[in-house]
Amino acid sequence: MNRLAEAASPYLLQHRDNPVDWWEWSPEAFAEARLSNRPVLLSIGYAACHWCHVMAHESFENPATAAVMNELFVNIKVDREERPDIDHVYMSALHSLGEQGGWPLTMFLTPEGDPFWGGTYFPPEPRHGRPSFTGILRQLATIWQAEPQRIAGNAEAIRAALKQMETTAPAEAGVPDLDQLAGRIAAAFDPVDGGLRGAPKFPNAGLIELTWRRGTQDPAASASLTAATLTLQRMARGGIRDHLGGGFARYAVDEHWLVPHFEKMLYDNAQLLGLYALEAGRSGDPLAWEAAEGIVAWLEREMLLPEGAFAASLDADSEGVEGKYYLWTEQEIVALLGPTEAALFARHYDVRSGGNWEGANILNRLDTPDPDATEAARLGRSKARLLAERANRMAPARDDKILADWNGLAIAALARAAGLLDRPHWLALAKDAYRFVAESMADGEGLAHSCRTRRLIRPGFALDHAAMIDAALALHDASFDPHYLSDARRWSQHLWRHYRDPDSGLIGMTRLESAGLPVAPRPSHDDAVPNALGVHAANLVRIARKTGSDKDRARAEELMKTALAAAARAPMAHGSVLNACDLARNGVEIVLAGPKREALHAAARRLPYTLVTLVDGEAGEALPADHPAAAMLRQAGEGAAFICFEGRCLPPVTDPNRLAAAIAAGV
Repeated sequence: MNRLAEAASPYLLQHRDNPVDWWEWSPEAFAEARLSNRPVLLSIGYAACHWCHVMAHESFENPATAAVMNELFVNIKVDREERPDIDHVYMSALHSLGEQGGWPLTMFLTPEGDPFWGGTYFPPEPRHGRPSFTGILRQLATIWQAEPQRIAGNAEAIRAALKQMETTAPAEAGVPDLDQLAGRIAAAFDPVDGGLRGAPKFPNAGLIELTWRRGTQDPAASASLTAATLTLQRMARGGIRDHLGGGFARYAVDEHWLVPHFEKMLYDNAQLLGLYALEAGRSGDPLAWEAAEGIVAWLEREMLLPEGAFAASLDADSEGVEGKYYLWTEQEIVALLGPTEAALFARHYDVRSGGNWEGANILNRLDTPDPDATEAARLGRSKARLLAERANRMAPARDDKILADWNGLAIAALARAAGLLDRPHWLALAKDAYRFVAESMADGEGLAHSCRTRRLIRPGFALDHAAMIDAALALHDASFDPHYLSDARRWSQHLWRHYRDPDSGLIGMTRLESAGLPVAPRPSHDDAVPNALGVHAANLVRIARKTGSDKDRARAEELMKTALAAAARAPMAHGSVLNACDLARNGVEIVLAGPKREALHAAARRLPYTLVTLVDGEAGEALPADHPAAAMLRQAGEGAAFICFEGRCLPPVTDPNRLAAAIAAGV
């Protein structure tokens, strides 16, 4: 009996009509495995995953294959976005076997949940050196019955490896040389196309941010800035960006950013919005402006839900074909635009008669000329016509669950980009999404992880809280509304109490009392999303500066020490930690005071949030008596900004136009 019909996850619902006797992850599923003495087949994927759809069509929809699965295994289906903790543990188990990870993740477990073997995609017939799925099923079932000691040995070895990965406390480490690390990262970037060398190419937002930070703060670090800006430019020109509808695909399968893996994820676009807004604000580069505005246009047009929050992702496939929604032939474009406008469009967006990828065209500007003002206007009209025509196609499916962590990333990016680029509407979008998550996804003093059709998956994970704290702090910067700071402090207390391991000091993915997995997942490294450890280290720095509280300051220092120790083993996997460290060491506080400080507030919000923490000098507890600016507040007059760093403050600035120059002079 397939038990997925009542699932909340769109990914699980995609499998509700399979002839497989699927279970959701539950104690009842493992009880069935123990009762029937069958191993567990755990299949993990997500709604936008192309190869998940392929394996589903080839195997899970096949009655003969399903019959083998049902006879020999208890089959559990998991949405990795709904349960990232399960995904992390069993993906780590696969890595311990020396295998590369990916989705679909196919793991085989004992009835106690211990993994003993696994892989990713398996074809229905032997292909390209991969065994057939049914062949694997029969072989493992035979070993389960005939060689239980072999299964037990494998399971014990994997469990030991997992415990070693997840329970090792970080060693002591000093403060890293951020300029040296940024230089190393820049040297590892492709000097022609940006991003880490080779294929596939992922955005790696944390590393781009670190090189951008150090390159903009230190004139001697020009190579770091070049690496960051080149990467942003090449991505914005590449096929990984949707040049008609805005937004970016998850990654490029080639080394030039041309061919995307066409799924679009909220978390990628949230992180990239922040980066492109920073670069557009710094340089005024039209390409960066287009990329930032395109992301928000896509969010509002295709991802905004009636609740005010944002959906999780768009599928890679439509009509069963990866990327079909986004591809064009030359003939289609000529028929729609006419020969003259089509020729102009083809020249600037790399449209070829035979296509630039598998007989079709991926729109891109990688090696095409920049248009002049007149051409840009014509191209804008052509893009609008193509976008309208594309809307008539069958669109990729949307995973419309609301994830607190991914929405938190998007809210923070929107709130900060609104100030950087003077887009008040973006701030309104951020406030609406925040309101839904904070109110409708509340779970006691904390937050739930996922919401769909008003059904909550709870409790939330560490990143749900860390990302929403960051969102609250970004909205407090934008409005100085005290309830945002109150939320941030309350969730921070909850995170510290329920997710921080007192032995290692690390922040675990799950609550301390959570059970049901072979190990408690406590990774410190970034994946496609930043790790809660790095995000919250930066949060605590900002909270301490906003409140001046000794307790907040002590926690910020304690978590930063733990985070840097964890990052020391693999700095390039800990971009969020390094960025938090840069904020702590090189960040600037701007204390705003006086009844007419609004213009100064707007000017301060145009400064890079990677550098600045805003403090409301009129908010009482936000500026304690021992703050270095406290004694100067009487000089605020009608309105002034006090720029403070490392325990010292500069004379007050009253002219909003001088704020950025005053910071640069004082660094």
